[in-house]
Amino acid sequence: MSHSRYRHRKKRFLTRVRKRPVKTITLLPSLVTTLNGVCGFGAIVFAAGGTPIGQFGNHMIIACYLVFIGMIADMMDGHLARLSQSTSSFGGQLDSLCDIISFGIAPAFIMLSLITGLLAESDLPSQPVIIRGLWLCALVYVCCTAIRLARFNVENEKTHSEDHSTFTGLPSPAAAGLVCSLTLVYELYEKALSTSIIPMILPLITMGAGVLMVSRIKYPHIANHYLKGKKPISYLIVLLLPIWALIVYTEITLALFASGFALSGVLRAAVVKLKHKPSAPKNQSAPVLTAPVAEPPEKS
Repeated sequence: MSHSRYRHRKKRFLTRVRKRPVKTITLLPSLVTTLNGVCGFGAIVFAAGGTPIGQFGNHMIIACYLVFIGMIADMMDGHLARLSQSTSSFGGQLDSLCDIISFGIAPAFIMLSLITGLLAESDLPSQPVIIRGLWLCALVYVCCTAIRLARFNVENEKTHSEDHSTFTGLPSPAAAGLVCSLTLVYELYEKALSTSIIPMILPLITMGAGVLMVSRIKYPHIANHYLKGKKPISYLIVLLLPIWALIVYTEITLALFASGFALSGVLRAAVVKLKHKPSAPKNQSAPVLTAPVAEPPEKS
């Protein structure tokens, strides 16, 4: 009887806590989180070809770089909240809402705008069918991003852990980086060569990135897994090479890193599955086939 009364009181208390209005927020982390969403919205505007302020350069390139700026803001807001000891459920929910804009809707729209623009310049007879396929790839990506973020929030609430060494499924910023970095490589390099390899495979890569986001494949948290704690001096030398490549060949390095990171989880999962594949016992001998023995005729 006392146990049921305790559960009833606990339920009433949690209900009051949930209904309590949010009166105060931590300003700086929330502003940085909101900057992430603003960058995502700006990426959509630029990818659509229209800008509210004057004329700029290549709209698609600016849209992709805005997504990457949103990634930087997404990395900073969590660190700022932990440094100021102001992590809250409000900040987590705001972060997810901004992530779905910057890493869900914006990359899918960038891919869709790029390919539909190229199709409008071509004379392919099956354009309606191709456009339906493009919409399907973009829709799968956006839905998978929403599912990925919702699953992360639920699992993070259960564990109450802010120090992740691995992610379950491809993180949404990595998926967005894969789509946007390949778009940058096409706009800056491949378009000058008059080739169209990236536009041909980008829709499938976008849909594949969405599927990887909702998968159970483990991906390492780069900062916590490789950079946190004391490391040997050789780590610094190893880090200088990608930093140099990122400065000199920014777009190609981003594309190689994003592609390698997405494939690393798949390859690691395949290797683990092959190692744990059940094998036949070594001592088990093959069955011996014997010829049937003819029975003697019955005596009459």
